[in-house]
Amino acid sequence: MAVRLHFKGLVAIVLLLPFALIACHNEEQAVEGVARDAVKAEKQAQAAATERDQERAALAQIPVPTKSLYIDVHEPAQWANPFLAVGPDTITLRIVMADANPSPVGEGTFLRPAAARRQELELHPSDLARAISAIPAGAWPYGRVIAIAESPEAPRKDRIRVRRNVEAAIQQLNDLGVVVEEWPGR
Repeated sequence: MAVRLHFKGLVAIVLLLPFALIACHNEEQAVEGVARDAVKAEKQAQAAATERDQERAALAQIPVPTKSLYIDVHEPAQWANPFLAVGPDTITLRIVMADANPSPVGEGTFLRPAAARRQELELHPSDLARAISAIPAGAWPYGRVIAIAESPEAPRKDRIRVRRNVEAAIQQLNDLGVVVEEWPGR
């Protein structure tokens, strides 16, 4: 009888051995998958850091802001530097390009209207840093300062989302070394 019980125990162990090996193999694969994911995440973080450093370097070519140039500007339409209107899902970036003609003759007239140099772009919030670093130096007459405001066209029910997007945009801009003038803050 003892031999029979011993034999049954041995048979049970032999039958359970493949399941144990499969379970160990699955754990090993899971650990390898986590390690691969960690390496992939590290490479993505390094690529993002490199991209952010390149964006900062591009913006470093623009001089620091001169507050005396914009202290008396109180209307968004008069703001000559880039301007952001933040909505619940998108950010509108307004840029006024520099006049290619250095002569003061005819400036702002029918032949050289300022509105022709004005561009507006709709951006996804995740594309903000890339878009800001791509703005040419001539579009920053006040220096490296940008105005930001909540979009007046955003529905009232979305004000919380808009405010969160404004705060996230300010954080991105500060991370890039851009001074932020929030409107209506003055």
